[in-house]
Order: sequence, then structure tokens, then C-alpha cells
Amino acid sequence: MSQPSDSPSPAGAARPAPGADAPPAARRLVALSLAALGVVFGDISTSPLYAVRECFHGEYGIEPSAANVVGVLSLMFWSLVLIVTVKYLAFVLRADNDGEGGVIALTALVRPRRGRSQSRRWLLVALGVFAACLLYGDGMITPAISVISAVEGIRIITPLFQPYVIPLTVIILAGLFLLQYRGTAKVGRLFGPVILVWLSALAVLGLVQIVRSPRIVEAVFPWHGLGFLARNQLHGFLVLGAVFLVVTGTEALYADMGHFGPRPIRLTWVSLVLPALVLNYFGQGALLLDNPAAAEHPFYALVPSWALTPMVVLATAATIIASQAVITGSFSLTRQAIQLGYLPRMRIVHTAAAHRGQIYVASINWTLMLCTIGLVLGFRSSSKLAAAYGVAVTSTMLITTILFYVVARRRWGWPWAVTLGLCGLFLLVDVAFFAANISKILHGAWFPLVIGAAGFILMSTWQRGRRVLAGQLRKLTPELAEFQQRLERDPPHKVNGQAVFLCGNPEVAPAALVHNLRHNKVLHAETFLLHFQTEDIPRVPNRDKVDVEKLGGGLFRIMARYGYMEEPHMENAISLAREKGLELRLEDASFFLGRAKLSLAKPSPMGRWRARLFLFMSRNAAEAASFFRLPSSQVIEVGVPLEI
Repeated sequence: MSQPSDSPSPAGAARPAPGADAPPAARRLVALSLAALGVVFGDISTSPLYAVRECFHGEYGIEPSAANVVGVLSLMFWSLVLIVTVKYLAFVLRADNDGEGGVIALTALVRPRRGRSQSRRWLLVALGVFAACLLYGDGMITPAISVISAVEGIRIITPLFQPYVIPLTVIILAGLFLLQYRGTAKVGRLFGPVILVWLSALAVLGLVQIVRSPRIVEAVFPWHGLGFLARNQLHGFLVLGAVFLVVTGTEALYADMGHFGPRPIRLTWVSLVLPALVLNYFGQGALLLDNPAAAEHPFYALVPSWALTPMVVLATAATIIASQAVITGSFSLTRQAIQLGYLPRMRIVHTAAAHRGQIYVASINWTLMLCTIGLVLGFRSSSKLAAAYGVAVTSTMLITTILFYVVARRRWGWPWAVTLGLCGLFLLVDVAFFAANISKILHGAWFPLVIGAAGFILMSTWQRGRRVLAGQLRKLTPELAEFQQRLERDPPHKVNGQAVFLCGNPEVAPAALVHNLRHNKVLHAETFLLHFQTEDIPRVPNRDKVDVEKLGGGLFRIMARYGYMEEPHMENAISLAREKGLELRLEDASFFLGRAKLSLAKPSPMGRWRARLFLFMSRNAAEAASFFRLPSSQVIEVGVPLEI
């Protein structure tokens, strides 16, 4: 069971008993906060490597005059306050789905309930799915820009290392992806402490420079940022695309809420992460006030020469951790999409028995690896990659605001004036950053949009194809009540034993059962119809997971309900059914699966190109027997010809 939104415990953790000692609770909060550092804040904490540089030395870099430096730093400061602190931590984190956060969880909150019109909110659901697809693009760009920006520090040590930046970056990224299948259970314990050291180094480096040039503290006043935009007009507006780099990674705060709860995330941000980031950004700004020529790489210019090599090593470790969090998030996103019916079944490997969130999806891992390394080889510098960064995140943030408005109005009943005023402010900021980033469309910003569009086409095609096949099956198979009447009128020959038939619709007789009876003329003495249903909540408690219904004539119906963060498991479902009094023996039962024999219809109800795409996805989907973990020696497949 997930914890409520004000709990510091991760999903699935037991609450402390009433009256429990405060010190243990405090220690647990500190431990959770330290763990959250590595998982939640890895991405946003590595932005100082490139954010300030892109404002003054990037594609749309502006002259590092004193007024411009103070103005840009003011925009950065208020971006962190308004977007991260106010929008996400104060409001969006309230929109939890049974303790889970993220755009998939938010989309599940606005999805039409079963039995209601599916067309009423289809646009909102489509927006949510598209935002989820954009996160795959973010999962490709984040490792590329983070690692290469850290490795570029070696050329600061000596220009002789310049030719080795790209090869070393590729080697680090390849090693990171190649080790994914081993999981991060052991090394993951170091994530929090490493990021703690990293943030401490950021704060110290920035504070030293601020003391030397305290004028930069004026940037806390918002009129400096507004004045910068007014003075520089179009150029100043375009610089917003680089300013936005300071908040990339904010979606992770929301997406990882289920692992830690909102309280550790809020506490860690306010007490440690935000101060460290502000000190470092202001320190880089203070450096530029004294030395505008340092704009080429202001972060490493803060570092004393004797500490440059250790800082490059520390920065590389921090960026690897940031990349790991994004990669793991892509695996989790894929599992959720599979459970909600947006992607075909894929083989999911659990890399740690004690950590249910640590999973590995091979096809996603290799796709991310090829695209990430391809980005490094294609763009060849963090500055050029920065042009592609931001569009995916700004689009996702924009969609999050829209979905949050719907949840606040329709689920929570907030007054429209309050909701519109609050979300209007968020939209104003989101739209400004989105417009600034979309202007870089010809400089690489097209890449995450292409990835998002491709992912959306795949997901919508799979969902549409499943609906078409479900409609065909309804024509080929009778309603369950009608099937029972047929059995009563013309009882088949019964054979001893137990048979389990998986069914996609609990109200319709499974096609495998109908075909088996038609051809073999027999029915098992005990026949169980098992339906796995994915709910719009992350997890379903064991007590509510399984319902058993005796239909008569040796027929039983089992409804197994799982959340979209869970994986349906045959042994688990049968075990819970036995607790409800059903005498079903896993080791003795035969499992019948309907295997669709698909062919292309003329004409296809979903268009020929989409039908071909669906056929390709279907042929490469994981076998149902392995996905549901059925004993392979007890599985019988019955072919069902269908046209798509």
C-alpha cells in the first residue's frame, strides 16, 4: 500500500506505530532524504555544469555585461523558486495517485472510468501519453549532455586532452548501459553520499566567489530579470531557453514521489539542494562580473587548479548517477505503459529481490544506448546538445499544468477562479520557456519531438489495434451467460482435471475455450476463467486483488486486479484465490492460452501502415506464458485466426 501524500515513507513501507520514538522517525527521515538525493536530485544538481555557460557562450549566448549577468542570474533564481519550489513541491506533488507521482500517474487520474464515455477526455489522455513519450527523449539526451559536460573538464586541465573527450564519453556511456542488467542495488547505496559531496562542493565553490563579488546577490530581486528581458527583447527571450536548463530534472521530483514520499523530497530541496544550486549559480555569476572571459566554461573556472582533476572525477560520477536515475525511470515508465495497455508485453527482469522498483528492460536499454551514443557522436559537444535539451521537459511541464488543472477542478473541487489563477500563472511561465526552447527547433530541438512523436505513434497504434482485435473476438465468441446456456442445453463430455483459461474480457467466453470445446468436444471437470485487470491506481492491496465467483457447472471466474506499478503473476493470483476458498492447484492445472494468428485485412479498419506496425509489434511481444510466469510444461496454446 502506498503512503498518503504527507507521509515520508516510500510506497509499500509500513507506517510507524503510534507513539513510536521520535529519534528513530527522525533517523528514517534523514535516511530517506539522503537516498532521495541520488535518485531524485541527480539530474537537476548537474545543471550547473552547463546552464550558465549556455546563457553567455552557447548558440544564443548574450554578452556577459554586468547588467546581463545579474539579469540572467535573477531569471535562474526565480525559475528555481517558481517552477520547482512553488509549482511542483507546493502544488503538483499533491496530485498523487495512491502515493505515486509522475505524468503517467497524473494521466491515470484523468482517464475516464470504466463504463463512462471513453471519448470525453481522450484529448487529455492523449496529451498525457505524449508527455510520457517525450520523457524517452529526455532519457536519451540527459546522459549524453551530462556526461560529456563533465568529461569536457579534462580539456581545461590541458588542451592536449581535447581529442579524448568524445571517445572517453562514449566509453563511459557504453559501460553505464552495459552494466544495467546487473542492477544498482549495491552501488546505489553510494548515490546519495556522492551527490551530497557534489552539492557540498557546489556550495563551497560558489560561496567563495560570492564573497569576492557580493554584488551578484542583487539577482534575488525579480526586477533585474524583468529588466533583462525588457532591454534585450528577442535576444533576451531566446536566452530563456538556456535559463530553463536550471530546472531540467524537475519532473523527477514528481515521478519519484512514490519511492520516498513528498516530505523527504521537500525537506531535501529546501534545506540542501536549492541553497547549494543558488550558491553555485550566483558564484558563477560573480565570477563573470570579475572576468567576463570565463564565460566559455564558468563552472570549471570556479575550481582552483589544484582541485581541477578531483572535480572532473566528482562531476563525472555525479553525471553518471544523474544518467542512471533517468535510465531507471525509462524502465519504470515502460512497465507502467505495458500495464495500462499502451505497449506490448516485454520481458522485465528484476535486478534486486529486495527492491521491487529495480527492473531492467533489455529492448529499452539498447535503444537508449544507441541513441545516446549517437547523440554524442552527432553533436560532439555539450553546448550543441544543449540546443536539443529542454523541449521535451518544457512540453511535459506544460502538459502537467493542464492535467493538474483538471484534477484540481474535477477531483478536488477547487473553485474555478483559484484554480484558473494558479494554473494561469504556471502556464504563463511554462509557455514562455516552451516558446524559447521551440525556437531552437533547427538546432537540435527536433530530436526529442521526433522521439516523442514516434513513441506516441507506437503507443496509440498498439492501443487501437487491441481495440480492433477485441471487437473481432466479441463477434467470434459468445457472451459468457450465453455460453453457459449452451452448456446446459448440450452438456459436453467432462474429463477429470483442472483447466485455467486466460480471458481478455470477463463477460465473454475465452476464444481458446470455445475453440477447444468445438474441436475436442470435451470440458475439464473444473474450468477456471482468469482475467487480469489493470487498475488506474499504482498498487492494489492483496486483500482486494482477487475475486472468485462460482458460475455453476464446474465453471469458476477469477478476477485478478493489479495496479499499473505491479506485474501480474499467475502464482500470486492463484495463491490469493486459494485464500478465498478456491481449490486450484498450480502444479496440476493445464493452462490454455488463445494465440491470435494475425493477418492483414483488406481494407484494414486502422489503415494499412498502422496495421503493419501493429503486426510487427505483436510478433515481437513477449509470450503470454513467460509474461504471466506460467509453468511452460503445462501450457497449451490454441490458435485463433484474426484480421487486423
